[in-house]
Amino acid sequence: MTNKLKITFLLGIFIMIFSSNMMNAQLKQGDLVDGIAAVIGDEIVLESDVDEQMNYGKQQGATNTDKCEFLENLINNKFLVYEAKKDTLIENRSASIKEQANAKYRQLLSQFPDEKAMLLAYKFRNGYEMKNAIEKIDTDTYYGQAKYQRITDKADVTPNEVTDFYNLYKMQLPQVKDEISLGQIMVYPKLTEAHKQELINKLNKIKKDVQGGESFESQARIYSEDEGSAANGGLYKNIYKGQMVKPFEAAALNLQEGEISDPIESEFGYHIIQLIKKSGKVYDARHILLKATPTDDEVKAAKTKLDSIRGLIIDGKITFKDAAFKFSDDKRTKFNAGIISGADGSDKLERESIPGTISYELAGLNKGDITTAFEDDENKRKVAKIIKIEDVIPAHQITMETDYNRIKQMALNKKRNEMVEKFVNAKLGTTFISIHGRYDSCNFKANWKKASVKK
Repeated sequence: MTNKLKITFLLGIFIMIFSSNMMNAQLKQGDLVDGIAAVIGDEIVLESDVDEQMNYGKQQGATNTDKCEFLENLINNKFLVYEAKKDTLIENRSASIKEQANAKYRQLLSQFPDEKAMLLAYKFRNGYEMKNAIEKIDTDTYYGQAKYQRITDKADVTPNEVTDFYNLYKMQLPQVKDEISLGQIMVYPKLTEAHKQELINKLNKIKKDVQGGESFESQARIYSEDEGSAANGGLYKNIYKGQMVKPFEAAALNLQEGEISDPIESEFGYHIIQLIKKSGKVYDARHILLKATPTDDEVKAAKTKLDSIRGLIIDGKITFKDAAFKFSDDKRTKFNAGIISGADGSDKLERESIPGTISYELAGLNKGDITTAFEDDENKRKVAKIIKIEDVIPAHQITMETDYNRIKQMALNKKRNEMVEKFVNAKLGTTFISIHGRYDSCNFKANWKKASVKK
């Protein structure tokens, strides 16, 4: 749509690093072994980084196969990263990024039976290598986005600029697909006191067995329902304060090394915790988790509660907005009238992106209608929901009358990219840039070659 720089942050998309490792494992004789495609200051773009961009783009349905454009996107990102690390007004978050990388590692690990299976799937030799890869991606993402925001912080567009943008590009603007705006009220089914006591009694029995000579590690392997640690004997290492949910951390840090807690409740269920060691703000702990998985009767009770709330809304005794604030357990939506936001922050969702369970419940309903209560899964937990159709937007060509906010965002993004382009061009003459000779034929949008010292 425009020849301005396209600043992207695909490096922040976590899966890219893994796709490249699988690709590298399949190199044929004569293929280019991973080398340096470009150097920007002291930042490096590897040849595999370019291939990752292309591979990920294809997976997402992109038709563009111009390797030069993918390289330029990476150079843009690395240029911002390089400048961000020199910017004293951008906070150094190395420690928190490392913690975040460890958390992502554990989250991925929870999807596999053990660490070996995960490393094999993602083609990493060991956990240290994989954690470093995650940390590198997150570091580039943080610094690149932070610098982008610093450069574009004061960007804004007037109504006249929005109109001018629309008139200039209206023939190139995409058609909007069928969209829908939804509000939801979600509740977690409550366990009966008898069910809670059953879980507590089981954990007390496990604790007694450990105190009687059984290994906490072996009991965790047998009984714990935490997919991220059970296979490892319930062990979490190098936990930083503030990283775990508050009930877990409070219990763990009140223990002496080797001591086992009484059963404690968290949002994930019921735990017993053994403190392994503590050093400053970091500690190691094992735990055994029994999830608070509701029974069919407990789910039924939650649905009954929601159906009664639905009745109050339909009878006009309470608004959906007020009911969401008062009753919903979904912290993401309860303070926003229950409105579900998409990945881009918009309250308009493409119909084809709606999960199957919800699409089934919405079938045959119209604007203003509310589903009866139904069971769903939210972050691997059983929940009950009712959903209201707030608005229905048929597929249409973008116009100022129907899509002003969408067009305004496009115009704002264009202005932001122009601001970044101006910043980059001003810095080109003072930054060492080297692009490998294999890209000599590329027609880059920025003057990288003019500033480049080729290898």
